[in-house]
This record gives sequence, C-alpha cells and structure tokens, in this order.
Amino acid sequence: MLPSERYATWVEVDLDAIRDNVRAFCTRTGRQVYAVVKANAYGHGAVEVARAALEGGATRLAVARVGEVLELRQAGLTAPILVLGWTPPGRLAEMITAGASLTMWSEAELEAASAAARELGVDANIQLKIDTGMSRLGVQPEGALALAKVCDRLPGCHLEGIFTHFARADETDPAPTMEQHQLFLKVLEEIAAAGIDAGMVHAANSAAALRFPETWHDAVRVGIAMYGLQPSSECPLPAGFEPALRWLSVLSLVKELPANRGVSYGQIYRTERPERIGTIPVGYADGYRRTGGNEVLVGGRCCPVLGRVTMDQIMISLADLPEAEPGMEVVLLGGQGDELISAEEIGERWGTINYEVTSGIAHRVTRIYS
Repeated sequence: MLPSERYATWVEVDLDAIRDNVRAFCTRTGRQVYAVVKANAYGHGAVEVARAALEGGATRLAVARVGEVLELRQAGLTAPILVLGWTPPGRLAEMITAGASLTMWSEAELEAASAAARELGVDANIQLKIDTGMSRLGVQPEGALALAKVCDRLPGCHLEGIFTHFARADETDPAPTMEQHQLFLKVLEEIAAAGIDAGMVHAANSAAALRFPETWHDAVRVGIAMYGLQPSSECPLPAGFEPALRWLSVLSLVKELPANRGVSYGQIYRTERPERIGTIPVGYADGYRRTGGNEVLVGGRCCPVLGRVTMDQIMISLADLPEAEPGMEVVLLGGQGDELISAEEIGERWGTINYEVTSGIAHRVTRIYS
C-alpha cells in the first residue's frame, strides 16, 4: 500500500544518505565523529538516524536532554552518548546508570554528580564545557583550570573530555572562530600543565569540521551537515552530500470554485475567476508554518498555497495543473520531477533557518525509512 493511501502527511528519510554523509566526515577529518541526534535527530527520527550514523562510522552520539538518552538506550543503542545540555539534579543517578556522559560547568554540579555516582558505586563520566564566546553554557576560560582540578579530585567523577562550541564557524570571516579557538587552546595548555588528563578534546561543529582542520582535535560533532543540510548560506556543503529528508502529503480534494469565492480563514484570498483549488491534509500542527508565500509541488510543478494555513489543512491553486486529481502526491519539502523545494528555501520563506524547518516537523507526522 502506498503511503498516500495510509497517511495524511509523512516524511521519507533516506538512511543511506545519513550513512554516506557521516562516512564523508570520517574520511575528511580522520577523527572520531559525534553524531548529533538531538531534537529527534533534527526531525528525522533519533533512533533510526543514530543507528545509521553509527553504521556510517560515527563512534559516539550527542543529545540535548535526558529523555533523548533514555529513548536511545531503550531502543538498545549502547554507543557512548553525550548530553550536551543541562541535566536536572534529580536525574543524575538515572543518567549515570544509563552510562551517559554529562556536560558540566560548575563546582555544584560536579559535587552533585560525585554524590550520585558514589551512591551508585560507579564513576560518572564528566565533560567540561568551556564558554569561549557562545555565551550560552559553560565555565568561563579563567575558571576552567580550577573546575578541572575539582573534577579531578572528586571521587566518582571521571573527567572524560573537555569541549567548546563555536558561535560563528558558519560565517565567511574566520576571525571570530579563531579567537574562540585560541581561548580554548589556552585552557587546554593550562590543564595539561597542571598534570590533568583532559580526555577527549573536541570543538568543531559541522561548519568547523568542513572549514577549520585546526579545530578538529580528537573528535568532531556533526549535526546539520549529517542530514545533508548546509550549515548556512556562507558555508554550503561540498559536492557529494545529499539531503536525507522529503516531506510529503496528498491531494485529498480537488474542486472548482466560482469567481469571488473566499478561501480559508479570513478569506484573505478570493478567486477572481472560476478556479481549480486543491486541499491538502497538512497544517501548522504538523509544523507547516502559517505564513504567506508557501509553495508545494504537484505533478512536478510548483503550486502556490492560497489563503491562510490552517491547523490541519492547506489549499493550493491548481490553475496550471488541469490533470490534478485526488490521491496525487504532494511534495512540501524535497524534489519532484525537475523541481526542488529545499529546507533552505523554506527557511528563507519562513524567516528562519533550515534547522528549524526540519526539527519543527511534528511527531504526529509519520516517518518512513529506506
């Protein structure tokens, strides 16, 4: 049975593209690769993508939240998992038991992890985050050595790694990234001079892994590029990387409307003459933004969305597609025939970035893997 006979809207994910994209980073950098599968693998499906990434050569996974660790472990994935974000104190024991690596940036966090680990009779794997300029999470560089010393002496705390995150690696100007990297190198030098083993050192995100070999260290963290999506317009992907995701739906109704008929809430669109209109069962509850200027592909042709996007439906013009009929496949994101609607194009239309386009596709949208 075809997906269009089973689902209102669905996503198709090409796992071979995930494997190939990860393999390209393994070959390019010669380093260990963290496959970043947070936010349901940027909307692609965390468990399936994690498996494909590991098959492609990634050795480690990275997520943002406690629940994301548990989802992967419950699916039987045993690879090392780094929690890039904050772990609530009440979940420390759970994460240590799950074998997750915890990102920390304060003495209070380390002491709490030490207490939880000692109670369990195991060590907690700790990675220290250094804030070199992202100004989001992390200890300031001047406090990094003192924090590393605390981690090194606390029972139950194993300093597994040290990392930072670049704020502007996807921009043309390399200077801000190099400034951050120099701060990070200074921290590493101070920690080494104190006789502390920093463990796994990593700094490069997708953009830095593509552009700055000096930032590769022991591992690179590959997020957006693993999905075949460009880090930014200033940092396009090299040839050979393929998008892994297509978002599709189906024509559920085709109708002929008379002139001067309003379409959708508010009737901000009105037909000027008799017009052929199609209805598609997708809406903002699925992650399809309630904004103007949207287009979809039907029969390999671009069709404009008419009127306001509703929670579960959109309407499109079929004026240039007289052969359209209910049951025809509709492409919201991806290619059809010679036409393509990319995540980058949609992001520009929606006033955002490709990251938000795919990660915003709702869980109620079925994922199909090939």
